[in-house]
Amino acid sequence: MTTPKPLPKLLAFSCAMLLLSSMLSLAQTDSGPAVSARARAVHDSAIVVDTHADTPQRFLDEPFDIGNTDPKDIGHISLEKIHAGNLGAEFFSIWVEPEVNRGHFAEKTFDLIDSVYEQAAKHSDRMMLAFSTEDIERAHKQKRFAALMGIEGGHSIENDIHLLRAYYHLGVRYMTLSWSNTNEWADSSGDMDDPKVQHHNGLTDFGKQVVLEMNRLGMMVDISHVADKTFWDAIATSKAPLIASHSSARALTDAPRNMTDDMLKAVAKNGGVVDVNFFSGFLDQRYWDATKAQHKDQDAAVHDYLEKLKAEGKTPTFVDEERISREWAAKIPRPPFHTLIDHIDHIAKVTGVDHVGLGSDFDGVSGATPQGMDSAADLPKITQALLDRGYSAEDVHKILGGNVLRVFKEVERVSREMQGSQTK
Repeated sequence: MTTPKPLPKLLAFSCAMLLLSSMLSLAQTDSGPAVSARARAVHDSAIVVDTHADTPQRFLDEPFDIGNTDPKDIGHISLEKIHAGNLGAEFFSIWVEPEVNRGHFAEKTFDLIDSVYEQAAKHSDRMMLAFSTEDIERAHKQKRFAALMGIEGGHSIENDIHLLRAYYHLGVRYMTLSWSNTNEWADSSGDMDDPKVQHHNGLTDFGKQVVLEMNRLGMMVDISHVADKTFWDAIATSKAPLIASHSSARALTDAPRNMTDDMLKAVAKNGGVVDVNFFSGFLDQRYWDATKAQHKDQDAAVHDYLEKLKAEGKTPTFVDEERISREWAAKIPRPPFHTLIDHIDHIAKVTGVDHVGLGSDFDGVSGATPQGMDSAADLPKITQALLDRGYSAEDVHKILGGNVLRVFKEVERVSREMQGSQTK
């Protein structure tokens, strides 16, 4: 789930016009490579793991059925698309919008978790809930899709370590320390320039306790969305490898949600993995700049639409906001497919191939993905593109999911070790 920030008001309109004009003139037709038989074989022999999709918002608010076969459905995720792209495991994002749900974060969190359970129960012949690396591997052998969950934003625990434990017991296997909002114990990259927000210079003492409790439970610590100082505090505190569930490279696109090369190297030293976000704004500088330039007007359009719904006696949902956001995202030309591969390649070169994976942000970016990446069905194009750049089949398997599984296993090992030491 992404929240870009606006440029100063006086620059917004002129920058938007210049950027859009430039992008239209420079736009390339690059929908990704045709997938060869060899690439398809390499792809289909992998356990493909994606660490971030916002589909639970659709489950809850539309309601959307993951078994949907409507060819006109604009979503990124369905069982049909999952099968076409050989997506083996997905971490579904449990994201609670912090303003609309203020005062009842936990209630909304439980509702979203329940929506994933309901989908798994309804389609138990084709998918299963997974809570461990063993579950993912078993689902793969059974040719079933593994559904996992990650909480996107530490505000969901309502400053209560008991809620964190409850979420773990319900199956949540990672938590993003903050979303775009700074919470009471972790600074976010999304509001560091907002003087009205009280910041903490990274993690508070309670925030560090949260990280250690996540280590003890076996819940992966996710540093996507966090402020830079929060990242460094998490690296220094955690006893287990970290993940960035949906972040890209700041060296290629200067967005605060992306990670600097020093941060990438620190994740590698920590043994963790950076899962590349497919959002066009985090992959292409021109797209990011154009998004920022129109953000103020887009926010106003969304606000006006939601207020109109309220005036009609309706309760606005994520789906309502998404409808307007898609209209605005469509105003900006999509960047070429290769921009996604550029970020995977850059991170692999900086960290080594053992520390990069996929964190699509499917169903959370208002359709704003690069050309040719229209749903999970297009994932084999990544395999072809990596093979074209000289990556071996073994390395491609690591990127597609092997690295995430390795980190997840290490987090499980650290958990057993910490819990074992408590019983001695």
